[in-house]
Amino acid sequence: MRTPAVLPLSLALAIAALAGGCEKDTRPLPPSAQPVAIDPADLALFAPLPDVVAAAEGAPSAELVDLGRMLYFEPRLSKNQKISCNTCHDLAKYGVDGLPTSEGHKGQRGSRNAPTVYNAAAHFAQFWDGRAHDVEAQAKGPILNPVEMAMPGEATVVAVLTSMPEYVERFGRAFPGDKAPVTYDNMATAIGAFERRLMTPSRWDKLLRGDTSALTSDEVAGFKAFVAAGCQTCHHGALLGGTVYQRLGLVKPFPRDADTGRMQVTREAVDKASFKVPSLRNIDKTGPYFHDGGTTGLAQAVKDMAEYQLGRALTDAQVAQIVTFLKVLTGDIDPAYIAPPALPASTPATPKAEEVN
Repeated sequence: MRTPAVLPLSLALAIAALAGGCEKDTRPLPPSAQPVAIDPADLALFAPLPDVVAAAEGAPSAELVDLGRMLYFEPRLSKNQKISCNTCHDLAKYGVDGLPTSEGHKGQRGSRNAPTVYNAAAHFAQFWDGRAHDVEAQAKGPILNPVEMAMPGEATVVAVLTSMPEYVERFGRAFPGDKAPVTYDNMATAIGAFERRLMTPSRWDKLLRGDTSALTSDEVAGFKAFVAAGCQTCHHGALLGGTVYQRLGLVKPFPRDADTGRMQVTREAVDKASFKVPSLRNIDKTGPYFHDGGTTGLAQAVKDMAEYQLGRALTDAQVAQIVTFLKVLTGDIDPAYIAPPALPASTPATPKAEEVN
């Protein structure tokens, strides 16, 4: 049985007010000349980015976050001991690797683009098809995926971690109430605790918090074009996305339609070709685009969405305006928080790469 995304009432009403759907928005786009001030009503669907996304257990300890950072950069969580979370979600590159699909174990590639991990904890679900409910659940998947990190099982992961005394000590400090703290679940909890603070506020957040001078006149014009085109119908909230599923090719069939999307999770025909709407945060830095990484440039991605989701043919000038606004969503990265940590030394008991390859 499907579990539909639940939106706050105010947000649902605002979306419903958009003339009943993307394809019915026939308002003319603004000219590229003089922009006007932003109407507060146009900002009603948006919210500032939170500083951190809290887990159900509450604020994590410094020991838990530090352990999660180490595990995020730990290549020994992969079968060949060469691939870490950071390999495909490079924190120095806005959380992506810049490839259409990432290279995994023995050069294998999956069928979907690796989305950015920045701000991911604020999404209502994880992965393109929403098969994981939070970043902790997501962290468990790639490590055991035979195409990605290819570890043969949870027990192997635990054996690798317990072979290094420093990890045993750090797990003990991070999970002081556990008699056997080095577990696969605790590993994922620690990685999630680190990821929940990977937030990237930008000048857009300054505007939403009341700084009317945060955007230039060209950027304001870009936002007006974004709204007039109807992009905010799906790209709303603090993330400008990440809150709903949507069928790719809503008003016109999308040409790359081999992937059935969320239907692979729910097994329901209504979910065919539906994907989680991606966040537009840092979108200028996180290409290539769409679930398959099949579109290279941001301008082309904007044109494609206007055509296939909105039924609109944007001019080059209108696209350029929207792209100007989207660049405002490129946020600040804390270099100290993402600095690669020193990892524990292997011991004679740590499996060697050639033993598990």
